[in-house]
Amino acid sequence: MNKIIKYTIILAVTMAALVSCNDTDKTKRRRYISQETLMNVNKKLVNSDVAKIKRYIDSLGVDVKTTQTGLWYCISKSGEGANVQKRQIITLKYKLSLLDGTECYNSDRDGLKVFEVGHGGVESGLEEGVLMLKKGSKAIFILPPYLAHGLLGDDNKIPARSSIVYDVEVLSIE
Repeated sequence: MNKIIKYTIILAVTMAALVSCNDTDKTKRRRYISQETLMNVNKKLVNSDVAKIKRYIDSLGVDVKTTQTGLWYCISKSGEGANVQKRQIITLKYKLSLLDGTECYNSDRDGLKVFEVGHGGVESGLEEGVLMLKKGSKAIFILPPYLAHGLLGDDNKIPARSSIVYDVEVLSIE
């Protein structure tokens, strides 16, 4: 009887080891397939965002440039003095809207936007854009979702995966 129990235990341990090895391989395959699938989906979403932004730009009829990160911008008025620098506190008059024209926020109603550049707390695309401006500058920044509020939106007026448009004027730099 002891031999039967011993062989049964050995057989059970061996089977468990084989099954766990097999599951690990499947998990790795699933992860690889999932990463590839996510990359393909992400490329399609980014391409869709770019197409929507291009249609919006065509409707504006202005010369819009893009940065390496994908921020679209048009500086309509160049200000005076030095460009905004990181660690400076700036005050912006602004209007923020969606590509379809829906206004989400504006400084006349919601107050001026005051923030320290490079410290976070605002969209990364806005931070990138203001570094191109001087006091008195006016610009339009078009932020794709990954430079704006990403997958979730802002849980208030900006829906998930939205490109947003900032129409800004730099009022002061400290």
